[in-house]
Amino acid sequence: MMQSKGSSAGLQGKWELFAKDVKRDKHLYVLLAPYVVLFLMFTVLPVAISIFFSFTNFNMLEAPRWVGWENYSKLLWNDDVFLIGLKNTMIFAVITGPVSYIACFVFAWLINELNSKVRAIMTLVFFAPSISGNVFFIWQIIFSGDSYGIMNGLLMKIGIIYEPILWLQNPKYMLTIIIVVQLWLSLGTSFLAFIAGLQTVDRTLYEAGAVDGVRNRWQELWFITLPSMRPQLMFGAVIQITSSLAVADVAMALAGFPSVQYGAHTVVTHLVDYGTIRFEMGYASAIATVLFVLMLGSNLAVQKLLKRVGE
Repeated sequence: MMQSKGSSAGLQGKWELFAKDVKRDKHLYVLLAPYVVLFLMFTVLPVAISIFFSFTNFNMLEAPRWVGWENYSKLLWNDDVFLIGLKNTMIFAVITGPVSYIACFVFAWLINELNSKVRAIMTLVFFAPSISGNVFFIWQIIFSGDSYGIMNGLLMKIGIIYEPILWLQNPKYMLTIIIVVQLWLSLGTSFLAFIAGLQTVDRTLYEAGAVDGVRNRWQELWFITLPSMRPQLMFGAVIQITSSLAVADVAMALAGFPSVQYGAHTVVTHLVDYGTIRFEMGYASAIATVLFVLMLGSNLAVQKLLKRVGE
């Protein structure tokens, strides 16, 4: 009884303290209010609605009918195509996520050492593919399945192959090609965030580090540079995780939709299938919820890893 009263009093004290903070900083909350309202309306609310619909049978013509865990049971135990898409998505995420994240930072770190004019040019060169719209269609020319394709023409000319290979129709090759294209496109927002983060590192920290025993560039990187740009590292990690788990456009554009033997099928293409073609919105919401849980879990794991940077 005494413990219940103590917890109630503590909760009341925290509420009073919060009320005082709101009253003191009311102008800040007023300025934040438009963003909070938009965030709740266009992010939190749609996610909550999607999670609700994932427990229903909803085809957009009839009222949703509650089915409980039926969609998830079908998704995980009876939908072989989804399992293929999940496997391909995890392969994409495990390869493109860490590799592109590290590549973004390494290129940003190297470019940051150049003078301002060269740095600006090199930043544009590396960032250009990610802002050039459907520039990845050039890979269709490179991996065209006839003898006029650049890769087939080159390999036939030097005698490695004697007939064209259907690169983007053969499940043996298509996943690898799409991973390569995705890596090529991955130097985007994260790359710019790392460039900005490196520019904001206080140069006096390196002088202080030299006094404290930092002797080489690797120690500077681990003990000074990375801890000083944790916000940019976290932002870049979120962007890379999201893009690697949500890969779809490149796969559909290069390998077709659906791809041959579902060789380039992903969770998002499965979501597109059920959400925009079949209009089975309850099942599509279940797919989206599974993807949301994957992204959330990955982000939480990365946050824990980044907290150890510099230790």
